[in-house]
Amino acid sequence: MLTSKQRAYLRSMANGMDAIFQVGKNGVTPELRETVHTALEARELIKINVLDNNMLGPREAAEMLSSRTGSEVVQVIGNKFVLFRQSKTKPVIELPKAPKA
Repeated sequence: MLTSKQRAYLRSMANGMDAIFQVGKNGVTPELRETVHTALEARELIKINVLDNNMLGPREAAEMLSSRTGSEVVQVIGNKFVLFRQSKTKPVIELPKAPKA
């Protein structure tokens, strides 16, 4: 679970990124899930665009892909959303530390 500070940090990183995938009229297919899973392992932070002809809204598509890939939804804005998942092999993004409870 991301803290608000970590989420803000990731949002700032994603600000200049372009969307690398599109969720089209077929919705969240197993092929899309697999390519998003692979991209998250390589990049850790990705932006995805939801096309207007899709039956799902951006929030629903983000939640569905997040649950199927084990990632976190960083942000949903307009027709785009950002996902984050720490790489298992070689982490690239270092998040701000969460405060001790």
